[in-house]
Amino acid sequence: MKIAVSGKGGVGKSTIASVIALSKAADGERVLALDADPDANLASSLGILHSKQRHILTISQQIALIEERTGAKVGQYGQVFRLNPDVSDVADHYAYKHRGVHLLVLGAVKSGGGGCACPENTFVRALVTDLVLFKGDTLIMDMEAGIEHLGRATAQGVDAMIVVVEPGQRSIDCAVQVERMSREIRIKRVAFLANKVTGEDDRDFIKGVLPKREILAFLPYRDELRGADRDGVSPYDLLDDETRALYQEIIKRLEA
Repeated sequence: MKIAVSGKGGVGKSTIASVIALSKAADGERVLALDADPDANLASSLGILHSKQRHILTISQQIALIEERTGAKVGQYGQVFRLNPDVSDVADHYAYKHRGVHLLVLGAVKSGGGGCACPENTFVRALVTDLVLFKGDTLIMDMEAGIEHLGRATAQGVDAMIVVVEPGQRSIDCAVQVERMSREIRIKRVAFLANKVTGEDDRDFIKGVLPKREILAFLPYRDELRGADRDGVSPYDLLDDETRALYQEIIKRLEA
């Protein structure tokens, strides 16, 4: 199963990606979790203590590795470099292992913008392609709203794009844009997941503004989850029985 999770900032996509990743790892699967959001919140959502997060390597900042594999100097322009660098061993050597989840943090590519033809961006794109198309592991990707890390060929290897929404028009507007972008790069399955739902009014609102879309579930608002990051624990460990059952149903639907 290879899943990308996207949506407006603050809707809870890192929480959702972490719960799915930890749930699959608890079932005995080898799970790769890829943090492709420049805000990089997935480590905290997985419950990795802040004091230990300094040991997590950010891929886009591994200058020596990028220069070795691409044959070009980072930050210099007008160079010829390899467009298909070898990245097959990156997950094994650079992932941070936590509770059965192997976490890779991409980081932001600063030079020339996210879509630049630079060694860093070329390396990151090659890595995402390798993880999606060639690795046999369960892959959960925490994306930013702009899904630039997924090219057209890579997108065909993604089983589903989960677009997380909350009861608010800005969240919906962003979700519709992500849906459009996903369709443009031919992701076959785009499903919505409603989060922070407080009652029937919220459910009716989301159903009304997203007619004829696949909605995986309506996850209830849980105040206790707000303190997870402060207390250095994963939301996965704070789920009540009802919400945990909803996540199991989400996973079943994704695998169907």
